[in-house]
Amino acid sequence: MVGLEEYAQRYPRLTDAVIVLALLGGAVIGANLVGPGESRPQDVWVANVVTGIACLALFGARKRLRSAVVVTAVCAVVTGSLGFVLSPLLLAPLMVALYWLAAASDSRTTWAYGGVTTVLVVGTAVGGDLDAMVALRAFGPALWLLLPLAMGSGTRLRHAWLEAVQARAEHAERTREEEARLRVTEERMRIARDLHDVVAHHMAVANAQAGTAAHLLESDPKLTKKILTDLQATTSTVMLELRDTVGVLRHSGPDADSLEPAPGLAQLPDLLEVCRSAGLTVNLATDGEPRDLPPGIDLTAYRIIQEALTNATKYSASATAALRLRYSSTRLTITVTNDTRTDEQPRRGSAGYGIIGMRERAHAVGGDLRVSDSGAADFEVVTALPLHPHAPVPRSLTPQGTP
Repeated sequence: MVGLEEYAQRYPRLTDAVIVLALLGGAVIGANLVGPGESRPQDVWVANVVTGIACLALFGARKRLRSAVVVTAVCAVVTGSLGFVLSPLLLAPLMVALYWLAAASDSRTTWAYGGVTTVLVVGTAVGGDLDAMVALRAFGPALWLLLPLAMGSGTRLRHAWLEAVQARAEHAERTREEEARLRVTEERMRIARDLHDVVAHHMAVANAQAGTAAHLLESDPKLTKKILTDLQATTSTVMLELRDTVGVLRHSGPDADSLEPAPGLAQLPDLLEVCRSAGLTVNLATDGEPRDLPPGIDLTAYRIIQEALTNATKYSASATAALRLRYSSTRLTITVTNDTRTDEQPRRGSAGYGIIGMRERAHAVGGDLRVSDSGAADFEVVTALPLHPHAPVPRSLTPQGTP
């Protein structure tokens, strides 16, 4: 069926010529049919000419369907008025025209033209003789004319349904591509944040360690050697973390099992020790009962503390910083405070990539982050993270981090 439709669309003229010839042959046969007990009308040639006109009206009629319906209907009425039996063979041109009209037009146009045509043809077939054959003469033409209307409407609805399905499929494909691009963008931002956290933290610590070692090289060689050993461990750590992060991009097969697990607050003592080796002493205070955190929130808390202490290592006016963890029933509040050098206040007040990354991490798990911008000597980073992934934290976080 699909092959015939494609052929008809490719060669419309040839298809119309075949249809016209087939209908013309059937009309010649139909003009010679008579009903039971009836004689054949004398003017058969007139019926042949009229039906020939009806058939020729279908040639190229897809561009003027309404005109084709009118011409074929008039021919059918004329043929019935001459006394010929309106059999399907004589009604075939009108049936084809009605089918094409129903398949290409809306329901209102289809049934308006079809209804008027059916009434005229049935009235002509019945005539003024109300005998026992009146029902048969009315029922036959009505049935044969309503059938192509119903079939054409069904074809039109089927084509509309197929177009709707195709449109939905194309829309789904476009949506899938847009979602894939969005996921790629989000993944690139996540990777950029991870790389920034890894590189910025360890490079800041390594820079501080190298500066301290250079300062103590002559006065305290023993301590210098220890700092250089810590510097070697710091650079090794950053290389391993970079390898793990890039390794996730390169493969996700069995080798991925060898990667280190994501860090969390369990690694906080190691982080504080690295900061201490870089010359920054971190005073840790914990309020409330510590508890296990969901993996995503645990990683977020660690990365925010890591970035905040990295900033403290680079910009702190003294060698100390304060870290407070406060556990409540619904959230964990993290406060990192250090005093800032006067010449670094304008730089620290602007939202760099580190602060933007911390804020995005907090918002990603339903938390919030605030950075003090009062211009005072102390620089403070306060973040509140929910203890459950589906429990968002109110955005009314105070600078002191009170729950």
